Amino acid sequence: MIDRSVPRGVVPVVPAPRAAAPARQAAALPVRPRTGRLLVLATVFVCAACGLVYELELLALASYLIGDSVTQTSVVLSVMVFAMGVGSLLAKRLRAAPAAGFAVIEAVLALVGGLSASALYATFAWLGESRPALVAFSLAIGVLIGAEIPLLMTLIQRIRRQDAGGAVADLFAADYVGALVGGLAFPFLLLPLLGQLTGAMLTGMVNAAVGGALVLWLFRRDLSARARWLLLFGNAAVLAVLGSATALSDDFERVARAAVYGTEVRLAVQTGVQELVVTGPADGPPRSLDLYLDGRLRVSGHDEHRYHEALVHPAMNGPHARVLVLGGGDGLAAREALRYPGVTELTLVELDPGVVRLARTDPQLTALNGRAYEDPRTEVVTADAFGWLRGPGASRRYDVIVSDLPDPGITPSTKLYSQEFYGLAARALRPGGRIVVHGGPLSTRPRAYWTVEATLRAAGLRTTPYAAGGRRSGFAAGPDRTPGRAGTAAAPQDWGFVLAGRGRAPEPAVDPAAGRLRSLTTASLRAASEDARRLRIPGLPPSTLPHPRYASF
Repeated sequence: MIDRSVPRGVVPVVPAPRAAAPARQAAALPVRPRTGRLLVLATVFVCAACGLVYELELLALASYLIGDSVTQTSVVLSVMVFAMGVGSLLAKRLRAAPAAGFAVIEAVLALVGGLSASALYATFAWLGESRPALVAFSLAIGVLIGAEIPLLMTLIQRIRRQDAGGAVADLFAADYVGALVGGLAFPFLLLPLLGQLTGAMLTGMVNAAVGGALVLWLFRRDLSARARWLLLFGNAAVLAVLGSATALSDDFERVARAAVYGTEVRLAVQTGVQELVVTGPADGPPRSLDLYLDGRLRVSGHDEHRYHEALVHPAMNGPHARVLVLGGGDGLAAREALRYPGVTELTLVELDPGVVRLARTDPQLTALNGRAYEDPRTEVVTADAFGWLRGPGASRRYDVIVSDLPDPGITPSTKLYSQEFYGLAARALRPGGRIVVHGGPLSTRPRAYWTVEATLRAAGLRTTPYAAGGRRSGFAAGPDRTPGRAGTAAAPQDWGFVLAGRGRAPEPAVDPAAGRLRSLTTASLRAASEDARRLRIPGLPPSTLPHPRYASF
């Protein structure tokens, strides 16, 4: 048929057919493409779970060792996300050999991630500083995780070509679901059953085994015989190192713990809340005991009486039939309150049942707390203090509230030094009742201390500040000091307290019913209150739940 649209005498020009772009050769797989694709996505799932476990291990251990979890979380997440971008760019150089490149990256990631927690603990134990190691491992792990997705994208396209959007959607779906599983497995499975160090090592072994198996079996025809043997030996070496480290982890922890706490560690246990470590000779007197919670000295048998006498007795000057102790699971604050015959009921609210169990059963700690838990007036409640005051304890009223809680500079305890918390505590006071709060060291962290005082005032309470001195400080004495190495010499340090009441500020005095105290008199208490007032920092805003004011001090 003649095309009449073309003028007569003009020869139509027919374009030559366009040459087809050379298609990338599909991978020769030992299974059907659909099965191979599912295996790659399953590997993405496992690698994502392992990567998030490494991240959470670093975050948790850094919070234990360094403190201030907000800062440590910010450092780890920001460095790791930045490093993931760097890793994605570096992965471009490996796209020519994606199978071998992915296998090498997974082996290195398994080794670095699996040993990261142990290395972080080692730098803390022997060097006394773990921040550089934290940044270095966050950077290294982030780079390796960032290189995974580009290579996996290349591998999955080798199996069966599809549009880039669909491939990315599949990979990210598997990645995010794997991250969910890893994020839930860490606090509910790995941490309570295996602990920080062993959990990270076993995660690394799973990471190496899965990554190596995918390449050495599914993509084995993409590798030369020499490359296959090198990858096989490399992965075997990684598994051997991590397996040996797992077998020796208990010995490593013992040696590292001795470097941190000294050679007389007689008990170390990880509860569902924190790590408890008791040091001192097993057959020594009670005053030789030291109790550490998450690396911070909570009880020093040599001078704990100075702290607990100063904490409890000023608040007991007045009606004290019903006493509430918030925290203080060691039983030492309860011991001081139970000295008063007029106390008819003492309620102790402690978050960690492991601390209460230790205070009930350890011979030295039981002797130190005067068997306070055996007193029929003592009632123990295992609960978060904030939640208990807001819920089950909301209808109860007390003459005295003793807040024997961790230092306000420790991020998890910040809500227990908030205006909202003190409002709940003020509501629980009877008319004429008093509350006393440990506000941290007045001499070394004055802004944090006066922020505690300002927060109590913002909750409608009238305050009386005072302080008491301790013989030792730093990691080696005084409750809730900044972590460091045991035995390190430190300058003398005080403990700051705030006594508060509704209506008028309580008088700084000691009730004669307390009997003879070892380190506190009314005269010394009043002098300490006057000294504290002279150091006041005016104009500080209160700390609230949406705007905490302690972390940066």
